[in-house]
Amino acid sequence: MVGPQRPQFVLFGSSIVQFSFSHQGWGAILAHLYGRKRGYSVAWIFGVEFKACCPSPGPSVSKVDATVQPSLVIVYFGGNDSMHPHPSNLGPHVPLPEYVENMKKIAVHLKSLSEKTRVIFLSAPPINEEQIRESLREILGDLGRTNERCGIYSEACLELCKEVGVKAVDLWTALQQRDDWLDVCFTDGIHLSGEGSKIVAKEILKVLEEAEWEPSLHLKSLPSEFSDDSPNDPLSPDGKTTLNVADIHLDREIE
Repeated sequence: MVGPQRPQFVLFGSSIVQFSFSHQGWGAILAHLYGRKRGYSVAWIFGVEFKACCPSPGPSVSKVDATVQPSLVIVYFGGNDSMHPHPSNLGPHVPLPEYVENMKKIAVHLKSLSEKTRVIFLSAPPINEEQIRESLREILGDLGRTNERCGIYSEACLELCKEVGVKAVDLWTALQQRDDWLDVCFTDGIHLSGEGSKIVAKEILKVLEEAEWEPSLHLKSLPSEFSDDSPNDPLSPDGKTTLNVADIHLDREIE
């Protein structure tokens, strides 16, 4: 028998979203943490280039007249767009004004889905330029991608979020708070390692905790499924009582 459709957290964006479910990625972390929460599941639409989804992201994420709209949509674009333009006009580069305008269109569309659909934008993270040259140059050539330009697009994303009233995570700054970020945050200089993804997950959870949304979407404010005490639960260390596994804090892996 098919039960009711569960409310969803939707992750929407390019390969930073696609790879968030590998290498102990931030998407996998969120899916794990929210997997026991009543009625919630994490879905993703990934590997989408900015030019392919704009200016009409609607069909990719959700239709306005859909029966159930996402509870939360997390959007990431900016890194590929920040690359230097190629003389052939081919490639993923999007000029900064066009990037800002299209991100605004995405924000407006997502906010129109329902009064309860919440939106978080992730800004472009930093990159390790030397690691990119070592790991990707033979495959992709000179990407024309610099940390400085990622910072410019990141700042533009944060500014437009203020303008349209969307929550944002400043990944460009957050990852560089670690002294060893160049060494531990990436798998290839662009995509995030497990350590880099832990930072992303922490920042997203921080936004969810601080947002004054009704209902709250923060992990610890949501009820767990099958949360009743049971004599079949594992024994506590004292050997006399049982431990309700629904009460175990599952966020240890991102500490």
